[in-house]
Amino acid sequence: MTTKRMTVGQAVVEFLAHQYTVDGDIRVRTIDGIFGIFGHGNVAGIGQALKQFSVTDPELMPYHQARNEQAMVHESTAFARVNRRRSTFACTASVGPGATNMLTGAAVATTNRLPVLLLPSDTFATRVSDPVLQQLELPHDASISVNDAFKPLSRFFDRVQRPEQIYSALLGAMRVLTDPVETGAVTICLPEDVQAEVIDVPLEFLADREWHIRRPRPDAGIIEEVAAAIRAAKKPMIIAGGGVIYSDAHAVLAELASKTGIGVGFSQAGMGSLNWDHPQSLGSVGATGTTAANRLARDADLIIGIGTRYGDFTTASRTAFQNPNVKFININIASFDAFKHGSAIPVVADARETLKELIPALNGHTQSREYCAAIASDIAEWNSAVSESFVDQKRVKPSQSEIIGAVNESSDPKDILICAAGSLPGDLHKLWRVRDPLGYHVEYAFSCMGYEIAAGVGIARWAEGRTPIVMVGDGSYLMMHTEIVSAVAEGLKLIIVLIQNHGFASIGHLSETIGSQRYGTKYRYHDSAKNNFEDREVLPVDLATNAQSLGINVIRVDESANAIADLKAAMKAAKASDQSTLIHINSDPLLYSISNESWWDVPVAQVSTLESTQNALKEYQKAVAAQKPLLGRGAIDREPSKKSK
Repeated sequence: MTTKRMTVGQAVVEFLAHQYTVDGDIRVRTIDGIFGIFGHGNVAGIGQALKQFSVTDPELMPYHQARNEQAMVHESTAFARVNRRRSTFACTASVGPGATNMLTGAAVATTNRLPVLLLPSDTFATRVSDPVLQQLELPHDASISVNDAFKPLSRFFDRVQRPEQIYSALLGAMRVLTDPVETGAVTICLPEDVQAEVIDVPLEFLADREWHIRRPRPDAGIIEEVAAAIRAAKKPMIIAGGGVIYSDAHAVLAELASKTGIGVGFSQAGMGSLNWDHPQSLGSVGATGTTAANRLARDADLIIGIGTRYGDFTTASRTAFQNPNVKFININIASFDAFKHGSAIPVVADARETLKELIPALNGHTQSREYCAAIASDIAEWNSAVSESFVDQKRVKPSQSEIIGAVNESSDPKDILICAAGSLPGDLHKLWRVRDPLGYHVEYAFSCMGYEIAAGVGIARWAEGRTPIVMVGDGSYLMMHTEIVSAVAEGLKLIIVLIQNHGFASIGHLSETIGSQRYGTKYRYHDSAKNNFEDREVLPVDLATNAQSLGINVIRVDESANAIADLKAAMKAAKASDQSTLIHINSDPLLYSISNESWWDVPVAQVSTLESTQNALKEYQKAVAAQKPLLGRGAIDREPSKKSK
């Protein structure tokens, strides 16, 4: 067998460069590049390999810098999502804090079920130098390193203690990275000495290899059961989740909705499954949903979940579906989700393939005129309320709704909105008018503060004529804004709209609802006598100058009655520029978005000396009474089948 003599680090890089994902007629590199921050743990391994290939074969594996290990994982996660999980990045970090900085990124990727390859360095496999710099020593177990913390956060984990183990480790990693059910963070720990060791690698291992994404069809006979249940329903509703986007099923979903008249609501990950102005588009559903979607959800007798995992925001903490006879059909490629909440008909299959078979099985079925008229009326009522919330009220500090409206109006249909945490995701879910399947990118499975700017940079690497538009509050900005430097260094184009409200607006509002009066959520000077940050002066923080110091173009929107008009002008200038731009604007955190007739379960202290908490408990006890142990009835009535003989 012909072999190539190389280090383990060189073998890893060359192997990854020859892996391809195939999805129908689409063939792309599975690993589009490698992020690296080099320390003593990986500088002689992966770092040396990347340097060597940059000299001998510069196009083999693109290398990208990052300023924070967590951020590089966020960039990779966002890139994977806009690529519908067909392609991602590998992320390498040094041993110790470099590796553990990746942990939050790993949790984000796995929670969102998005593929990312993590290559953290590890301590010496030989242990001849123990304890090395940055090594965690545990007297009771010498085999544990900080990288063991990745185990609960990874969908696949391995540690390469000998060079020969890279074959099974890398092939196992690729299997999970390209599996639509099992995917998430994949972690292969590479001890710093092993990375530099020599191995004779078979050329067959380094050759091009294709990994085909599975698109399983539904089981025989089950589509007719689904069709029969839909035909029998008086008030059905579709809830579209991220599986619709990843399956590229938006076109066939639009066809199904148009032909049947069934209303469609969306989880955060499912936004973009239909354009906002599609006649059957009810908008978002659940705790951050629209009144149109939540009213139908409340009365629906059949819920057809497509590619959704039914998080608590989607189900409004199991209060959204109040029809005592409601039944659930869950179409999901993952059986874990298809069987959730007592599903009446779990369909374990690809979303697009299932809908393609469902449309002809319905045989021209459409909902009643009364049903269609009712949802059309609710949609029109909601859209009118949204338009009204967008109207410029000429405030010196505009509301977040006005800011969202101005940015939405100033964007192009194919631009990509990016957000993750704070009060913005809830308002965007209700208000943002999506005009493209990939136009809405809100990370709300982990809702990670600091994700936004890194994700925007990751998407900018793929953008293909689209402009990433990051909307971020000052709280999330302060968590992680370092990747602005990466955007500047690589000439990447994105727009960041930084909304300054001098605190944590989302938790401040939530704190009020549970009776804690915004405690600990304001950015003010500390009052040592009262042990709080409540009443003293606002901190003299200038985030616009901070951003400018990182090399990005900055436009300040001053506090004035023309703030919204100035924001639109700033968006126009930012769109016209070929460089990244940050727009800074102040908002009033006490001006809330329009109500949506929904609820989210956050427990209230059952005993308190605060009157505000006592009152909040009374309201909580009223709301929690509507919760259900299961979302719907478990079985759909069927004709008795003949027993086999």
